[in-house]
Amino acid sequence: MGNFKKISVKTEKLIIDHPGTEYALEWVNIIDAGSKEVDYLRKKYKFNLGHLKASVANVFSQRPIVVEEDGYLFLILHFPTLIDGRVIAGEVEFFIGHGYLVSLHNGNLPALTDFFEKAKKDQDTLLSFQTESSATLLYEILDRLLKSCYDLMDQNSLSIEEVEDLIFEQHQKDAVSKILNLRRNIINVRKIMQNHKNILQKLMLIKSSLVPPALLKKQYGNLVEHSKRIWEMLENQKEMVNVLNDTNESLLNNRLSNIMKTLTLFSVIVFPLTLLAGIFGMNAKYMPFVNNRYGFWAILFIMILSSWGMLSYFKKKDWLN
Repeated sequence: MGNFKKISVKTEKLIIDHPGTEYALEWVNIIDAGSKEVDYLRKKYKFNLGHLKASVANVFSQRPIVVEEDGYLFLILHFPTLIDGRVIAGEVEFFIGHGYLVSLHNGNLPALTDFFEKAKKDQDTLLSFQTESSATLLYEILDRLLKSCYDLMDQNSLSIEEVEDLIFEQHQKDAVSKILNLRRNIINVRKIMQNHKNILQKLMLIKSSLVPPALLKKQYGNLVEHSKRIWEMLENQKEMVNVLNDTNESLLNNRLSNIMKTLTLFSVIVFPLTLLAGIFGMNAKYMPFVNNRYGFWAILFIMILSSWGMLSYFKKKDWLN
């Protein structure tokens, strides 16, 4: 904790310093960067003003960016985060140079926040503690952020199982809203993750004077594999949700068809009763059964007989099943 310094309310700095080396690595973590933080970084590190403006909290980039500038690498990446049941993109910007790494985000990426807290308490466990390389620290951060996506995938899988149970327990209406929410979350994660593989492949070419190129290539290659695996899981979940949606719609349509069938049968059966009631309700002078002592019962018998005839006809045609 002696190597940690709180520069301001939004800015924290951690010095990763292995006692056996002459170097040290600075990790500056900024949450909700504003004009003061931009001025601080510009004075201390001489970063490109356009890159600094892109790091302000109220600016959101629509796509990932990796730019190599004179003396540093500027990187914008997005990772999915779940807030109130909805997946949104959490943006993080990195400035990576020799002996330092600057991360800027708005605090909605718990994996990054947790990793910084862990590094504050026990930096001996960090790979970057051994190498004191900003490239290694960037690898560790991205590894944590990508692995946090697996937790999100697991939550999607649990939701898919829940939807499946609802569908086959005949709770189709409840399943509809959950399916729509699942589809939205999966689509959002796909939009966020679709360019990660290309960005990570570019980072495989990153160079460090403190770490052998082969080791860095292997580490960032592992990140590429994580990205591919996450994408494959998303594809599988997308297909499963589509199948569940089709199944749910089929059951809803079948249920609606049964309701319409029942209503149609009822209306057809009632039709002769309505017709006869309308006919015998006319005030014609010579209506049959009107002046007959048993006329009412005769008309009622005809109504019952006609309804029974319709039912018999439907049963013969097997329309009642």
